[in-house]
Amino acid sequence: MNDATPPYVPAVLDPNRKVVVAIDGPAASGKSSTAQWVAEKLAFRHVDSGALYRAITAARLRAGGQSDEWSEPSVLAVARQVSLRPTERGFIPLIKGESAEGEIRGGEVTREVSRVARMQAVREWVNSEVRRVAEGHDVVVDGRDIGTVVFPDAQLKIFLVADPWERAKRRLVQRLSRRPTDAEIAEETERLVQRDARDATQTVQARDAVLIDTTYLTQSEQVERIVALARGVTSRRGATSPVDGEAGSR
Repeated sequence: MNDATPPYVPAVLDPNRKVVVAIDGPAASGKSSTAQWVAEKLAFRHVDSGALYRAITAARLRAGGQSDEWSEPSVLAVARQVSLRPTERGFIPLIKGESAEGEIRGGEVTREVSRVARMQAVREWVNSEVRRVAEGHDVVVDGRDIGTVVFPDAQLKIFLVADPWERAKRRLVQRLSRRPTDAEIAEETERLVQRDARDATQTVQARDAVLIDTTYLTQSEQVERIVALARGVTSRRGATSPVDGEAGSR
């Protein structure tokens, strides 16, 4: 397993600047669930940029029409129906002011979200919204382009990878709540490989990111590894930032 490419060196921090932990990686690499757990342990806020793309996709599906005919302006128009509502530890995606968490995790959204995420104007809108909601907080942000485009000056950048078969198995276990068959894993692996190819330009490891291969790690192990790195960063900022879970920047 490779832990860092190139070797990770913690930055010297401005004591007045909030900390950003940026987590990137391919689809089903565990970015969101890992980021949420890391944020909880650090008492940071979690920002899931992927939830915005999913919410925009759901909103566009509501508008109707064949997905292969969706224009970028039509998708950008419905993006303005989407917002993030702050919670104690993160943000909940809303469509027209109502929670859409269940809807955005559905199979139809999953099939079409890559199409939406490749639209440059939509990406710019999402990136701007992510920066806006993260402002003024210590945050863990996951998604695409987080360490390269959205927060290129993040104090800690993580790039998660895993074998496609393992990613497919994890995704199916989460979706089906049971152990999937080899045939089901093979089918899902093929879908993930195809999505990796489509998403290649938005899944680029930052030069200063820590590479963590989670194929043979439990989620607890990968979370603890990232938390340890983040605590190394916050310790350089000074003792004023709580990192043990008792309290956080709000």
